Amino acid sequence: MLEFLLEYILWNNSVLNYIYFIGIIIISFLVAKFVSFVFKKYLRSLAKKTETQIDNILAEAFEKPILFTLFFLGVYFAFRYLVLTPAFDNVINKIFTIITVVLITWGITKLIHSALEIYWMPKAKKSKTGVNTNLIPVIKSLVSWVIWAIALVFILSNIGLNVTSLVAGLGIGGLAIAFALQGVFADIFASISIYLDKPFHIGDYIVIGAHSGTVKKIGIKTTRIETLQGEELVVSNKELTETRIQNYKKMRKRRVAFKLGVEYGTSPKKLKNIPIIIKNIIDKVDKVDFDRAHFTGFGDFSLDFEIVMFIDTRDYTIYRDIQQKVNLGIVEAFAKKRIDMAFPTQTVFVKK
Repeated sequence: MLEFLLEYILWNNSVLNYIYFIGIIIISFLVAKFVSFVFKKYLRSLAKKTETQIDNILAEAFEKPILFTLFFLGVYFAFRYLVLTPAFDNVINKIFTIITVVLITWGITKLIHSALEIYWMPKAKKSKTGVNTNLIPVIKSLVSWVIWAIALVFILSNIGLNVTSLVAGLGIGGLAIAFALQGVFADIFASISIYLDKPFHIGDYIVIGAHSGTVKKIGIKTTRIETLQGEELVVSNKELTETRIQNYKKMRKRRVAFKLGVEYGTSPKKLKNIPIIIKNIIDKVDKVDFDRAHFTGFGDFSLDFEIVMFIDTRDYTIYRDIQQKVNLGIVEAFAKKRIDMAFPTQTVFVKK
């Protein structure tokens, strides 16, 4: 009786074949669950203990795709135990082709996303360039669109559709969209350029043409700068990559050159001592290196001196404090030596 039931034919297949079919599917499901347990219990914890990030990336990327692959492989082999009509067999093959491409595409996408999240994200957070973390979602989206678009074309081609006209249509549509969004794309690629080249970081004081301020945020499309007046200046990233930028934060030493003039009645002896006096004043100030002081020429109403010094600071306020200290020192020293500063004067001779 049992043998008769097992050999009973239903839709061109015996009951035994259906039992094999269901049994293989159940075994595939149980194998997938067991592999999932092994991944979560052992492989993930083992990967976290190692110093390298590669095993973490692989475990994160391939855990779910592998589970689905094992299950669908079991289902595919289960169908091999059934006698199918050519039309139905063709449909099954196409379905499994689609599933295979989807699983491979999913695995590749997950691998790239996991690499970005595990490897790049920690470095991006430590970096001073704020654009780093903002770029990761954009790159993930671009990668996903490209990979899935290629997978879609491959699927359509394998199920018998003519993809030539579709690709041509997508190309024309893509060009139209690209022209419409070229400004946005230009700013996005400019933000990538800023990340790679690193002309400035958040907190840097920069000068762009007639504007200057401290960089507060580097976004995907724009960069926000706080000016000295407290205003927020929003500049497109494309404009930043096409203009000259002065970055004062990159400056190691600040070269300061200034001039002063003394009266024409100043004696030669005092004129010779002025460079020495100025050098002694600057040498006593912290974070300043004296470079030179010279009697440079004869002005309309003064004897002119040029002084050059290097200030070892990037901070503008400290620079101004040091300049003030040097200036006050010069005024005090000149007052002691009875050296008079020049001011605009005019001598008028009256002929009788």
